[in-house]
Amino acid sequence: MTTAHSSRVPTLDRLRVGSAPDSWGVWFPDDPLQVPWQRFLDEVAEAGYEWIELGPHGYLPTDPAVLRAETGRRGLRVSAGTVFTSLHRGPAVWDDTWAHVSQVAALTAETGARHLVVIPSFWRDDRTAEMIEPAELTADQWRELASGTERLAARVRDTYGLEIAVHPHADTHIDTEANVTRFLDATDPDLVNLCLDTGHYAYCGGDSVRLIETYGERIGYLHLKQVDPEVLADVVAGGVPFGPAVGRGVMCEPPRGVPELEPVLLAAQGLGVELFAIVEQDMYPCPPDQPLPIATRTRRFLRSCGA
Repeated sequence: MTTAHSSRVPTLDRLRVGSAPDSWGVWFPDDPLQVPWQRFLDEVAEAGYEWIELGPHGYLPTDPAVLRAETGRRGLRVSAGTVFTSLHRGPAVWDDTWAHVSQVAALTAETGARHLVVIPSFWRDDRTAEMIEPAELTADQWRELASGTERLAARVRDTYGLEIAVHPHADTHIDTEANVTRFLDATDPDLVNLCLDTGHYAYCGGDSVRLIETYGERIGYLHLKQVDPEVLADVVAGGVPFGPAVGRGVMCEPPRGVPELEPVLLAAQGLGVELFAIVEQDMYPCPPDQPLPIATRTRRFLRSCGA
């Protein structure tokens, strides 16, 4: 018999829920503060997830046969790889960018995944807060960013059969609602889609539901996370860079933060297309026993939302 409560839970059958190394405190290919990759794979499966991302290139095995064997025997599949780019810097960075992207894209395609998440480079150092370059792009740099992203998307698609999803991110040039919409309006919708990270967008003052409702046809991928509004207020007031902000716990376990994920999930379901919804709770560094209980509770929470 269906209870009154369960009858109100929507069926979000177009969302493919997964998690990522980020949710285990993994930011680098190799770091003594991070759990070994075997433990990550064991625990992400134990927490109830089927899909994972590759994380920083070199953290998981880069031999495709080994990677497929290790994920397959745990019942896991790969949804995407991730790259960092500095395409606003123009043609001078293209060769180095493609060398990095092609390495990650090749491995991603070998796993059977069809998405490549593209994160813009930071304008200030993630650890020291040193300014790397101005926080705002010039008009010429915006043009280079748009044209370079389109060029990258076309080549990744034609060479590896992958679709790129550009990830707005704190402390990058694609961050606030104004900058995200400027980027979307400047790029070809047939080539360039967005990875909407609910936590980063909230961190930068954006409304994820409104973005989905306004630019739904451009949302190609989702990262699910929340921010702690009290910690965020202190971070913003103090001009704290993203890395130390994470250390302060600015990204928190759902449903303790913002944005509310239920409306975001409903809006994403309403797009009528299949979307990956990958949990990514930034927690670098963190104690090795901390991620699994959080990941398990988060998966249970998402199931209670219908996902």
